[in-house]
Amino acid sequence: MPTAIIADDEDLALGELRHMLAQAWPELTIVAQCEDGTDALEAIIKYEPDVAFLDIRMPGLTGLDVAQAAVGKCHVIFTTAYDSHAIGAFNLGALDYLLKPLTLARLSQTVERLRLRMDSRVAAPELLRMMSALDKRLTQENKTERMRWISARVGDTIHLFPIDEVLFFESDLKYTRVVTADNEAHVRLSLRELQQGLDLEQFWQIHRGTIVRASAIARARRDDLGGITVELRGHDERLKVSRAYAWRFKGM
Repeated sequence: MPTAIIADDEDLALGELRHMLAQAWPELTIVAQCEDGTDALEAIIKYEPDVAFLDIRMPGLTGLDVAQAAVGKCHVIFTTAYDSHAIGAFNLGALDYLLKPLTLARLSQTVERLRLRMDSRVAAPELLRMMSALDKRLTQENKTERMRWISARVGDTIHLFPIDEVLFFESDLKYTRVVTADNEAHVRLSLRELQQGLDLEQFWQIHRGTIVRASAIARARRDDLGGITVELRGHDERLKVSRAYAWRFKGM
């Protein structure tokens, strides 16, 4: 029986897709329903589905980030509200997409194409290049004001930390640790909230609870069991990389 995960940060869109899939592909089993890119990537690793239906723009990792990390693991179908020149990339035939609002007729066409290529999960190099180019285009179209400073509590004092000095953020129950080379503090913001103001090319999520400045990484060490630990410049703390983010260190 074919399996799939579906991912969208809007509950209504998730429910709509699930309902339509039940009609267009009755034998499909949805093994996970995710609300952000991090959950989607972890679900792909955990369940090894045949197909992933991914919204392009989600908190944390985008659908494009997840797709690039999941290359060779499953087929990817993007769902998107972008009706712009970016869609031209999909029309080349290398990728499939569903334009919101979804229609049962369009979804049924996608399902038929999927059935024909279910026996192959190989991604061509041009497909990866296309996803990368599309990601850059959408990033430029949706550029928002980036966080430059963050105020955090240290004891009874509020400190103002320049974002350029932050080495990593780490989730700590109700708070998030903000760590620099010579100080640390806590903020009442979740990692998801912080990501909205961070440049995600400079700050990498390496674990569900950890975001690190890429330029602060001195080295990544792999143990005998395949686990990866990151060592930082200017700080003694070691950060663990979860399986969902090991793809970031393939070249290290």
